[in-house]
Amino acid sequence: MALPVFNAGFQDCILGVEKIMEVSRSENWFAKIKRIERSAWFQGFIISIIIVAALTVGAKTYSLPYGIDTAINYLDNFITVFFLAELSLRFIACDDKRRFFKDPWNVFDTVIVIGSLVPISNTEMILVARLLRVFRVLRLVSIIPDLRFLINALIKAIPKMGYIALLMFIIFYIFAAVGSIFFHQVNETLWGDIAISMLTLFRVATFEDWTDVMYETMDVYPFSWIFYIIFIFLTAFVFLNMMVGVVLDVMTRETAQEEHENQESNHQALVTQIAELQAQVARLADKIDAQQDKKD
Repeated sequence: MALPVFNAGFQDCILGVEKIMEVSRSENWFAKIKRIERSAWFQGFIISIIIVAALTVGAKTYSLPYGIDTAINYLDNFITVFFLAELSLRFIACDDKRRFFKDPWNVFDTVIVIGSLVPISNTEMILVARLLRVFRVLRLVSIIPDLRFLINALIKAIPKMGYIALLMFIIFYIFAAVGSIFFHQVNETLWGDIAISMLTLFRVATFEDWTDVMYETMDVYPFSWIFYIIFIFLTAFVFLNMMVGVVLDVMTRETAQEEHENQESNHQALVTQIAELQAQVARLADKIDAQQDKKD
């Protein structure tokens, strides 16, 4: 009876060892995939492929010989397959698969990659396919962390920038109304109504030959230069600097928050290591106490 029991136990041990080896082997593969996906050379290779994809889109806007056009089509297909494989690799390397698509940048990459799989020869979807292939250049933003940081800061600054834009619209509207009242007889094309006057003021705000507009009104109203100087001072200097200040403020707060999160994660990792060391010291102390008790 002892031999079958021994054989059964030995087989269970072998099965347990095999399971452990399979788990460790899968963990090694998972670690290798994560290491490859996060490596600098792989990220650089992806950036190079994105740049090549942008060049292929630009090359298709020219009239090319048949052979070169065919080669570019094969290259475009290779890039599409590579992007699909790269996205799959990122999904596999993600620790929490459920949170992968909660990241807006991952959703953006998925839409671009899946949209690129649309056959470009299909006449009904050819415009959509070409448009999505143009948008593949935007994947540089999702790949490079600094660009993602800038875009996130700009998006978070939009609410405050919206209030500044509303205030600018009010200033444009007031000055357009004044310009339409006083200058419509000078030049009906530039100051005929409030809408045309706002377009003229936009031209002045962008410094596009604004002196020609000013000198034309100064022939009738010599002091009209005050109107333009005040408008340019408000729009080109005050409000533009306010826009820049809002973006810089958001970027500063985002940088401080990121540094705080990094400090918190480092602190948590340090606390975990200290707890593990304390547990090891406690186990070592228990072993020493047990050996002393045996000696006594």
